[in-house]
Amino acid sequence: MTEHTDSSPTGQEESQESGGQERGVQDKVSHRRAVVAGVLISMGRRLRQPLPGAQPRLRFEMPPEHEDVAESTEEGEAPARFGRPGPRMSSQHPIYVGFMGTVGVGLALLVYWIGSNTTQLLLWIVAALFIALGLDPVVRWLESKKFPRTAGIVLAVSTLMLAVAGFFATLIPTIVEQVTQIVQEAPRWIQDFIDSDFFHTVDNQFGVRDRVTQELEKFVNDPAAMGGIFGGVVGFGSTLANGLFGTLIVLVLSLYFLAALPSMKKWGYRLAPRSRRARVEALAEEITASVGNYVIGQAVVALLNASFAFIVMTIAGVPFAVLLAFVVALLAFIPLVGGLIAGVLVTLIALTAGWQTAVAFAVCYFAYLQFEAYFISPRIMQKAVAVPGAVAVISVIAGGSVLGVLGALIAIPTAAAVLLLVKEIFIKRQDSH
Repeated sequence: MTEHTDSSPTGQEESQESGGQERGVQDKVSHRRAVVAGVLISMGRRLRQPLPGAQPRLRFEMPPEHEDVAESTEEGEAPARFGRPGPRMSSQHPIYVGFMGTVGVGLALLVYWIGSNTTQLLLWIVAALFIALGLDPVVRWLESKKFPRTAGIVLAVSTLMLAVAGFFATLIPTIVEQVTQIVQEAPRWIQDFIDSDFFHTVDNQFGVRDRVTQELEKFVNDPAAMGGIFGGVVGFGSTLANGLFGTLIVLVLSLYFLAALPSMKKWGYRLAPRSRRARVEALAEEITASVGNYVIGQAVVALLNASFAFIVMTIAGVPFAVLLAFVVALLAFIPLVGGLIAGVLVTLIALTAGWQTAVAFAVCYFAYLQFEAYFISPRIMQKAVAVPGAVAVISVIAGGSVLGVLGALIAIPTAAAVLLLVKEIFIKRQDSH
């Protein structure tokens, strides 16, 4: 007991000393953090300050929504910088009629010339705008969850790029593997065919071996044929480079459109007269929202389609299941006929593993297409677009004929927009008479 009472004050002193050392270390750490935070804050303030002699960038801004020059002048305020607009010339004046007619014809010819010489660029712009409208609902949903719009745009575009990168990362190794296998096995296949009884019979009757040898000698000794091979390789490389360049342009334009979509809408609404601006804005918002919802809904349908196809291919033993699942997802984006084309394509590839595998996949997949058409798509697309079946089929065929795959993709939302405008403008105008 005596030793315990004697050692107790010493233990308390040691604990107090250790506690004081810990507090001292914590104070030093907090002091260092405060110093680092102060340095970062001061650096941020300096970065936000303009450089000496630098001037802010000029921005072209729209005039205020309700500007009245006459009232501001009467109240003693400074008038507008460029003065008050004068009265319009009468639309019945001969000079006005002749000038505007000439300008209209000139503008029509100019638009036709620009469209005929920039077809590829216009297709890129349409594709980028379609992608931007499709990603806009995702960005707005992220904004509703307190995400900055910039962060939402980066997240949405990054997800899209990862999906595209995953497709090519799966596609390229598969193609390389298959081409390598074909190159390695090709000599054996040719030799087996030459040694077969069928080839010997045909060769004895028609002299196939000598004929093939003569044609090969002509081909090798023909400079035009060898130049054609070189030209084909160069053409393939040029096509590949143009495709990569177009993909980059579409991606950059999609980023710009997605970032500037609110301001683009605002500018577009200001082009309408003030008396009709609210109605124009309501129709435009309905159209853009329907396009965005359609793209999101079609993406969900394509994802479900590809997931089911991948499960069935894995169970049935179809080769290249991952790659074919990506192909099914891309084809499922094409409305009405995309799933059918994907089913036929995968069934033909499944024949390489046996007719039993092909039949099993075809039965399961085409049964799923019927389930998707009557149960999945109506529930997902009910908030996107409402287009009659005949109009949908005609619009998809027409869009595919004019613009290919891109035309088939945008056909249904375009038809929905046209039907909405006809119902809200033409039919209402006809009903009022």
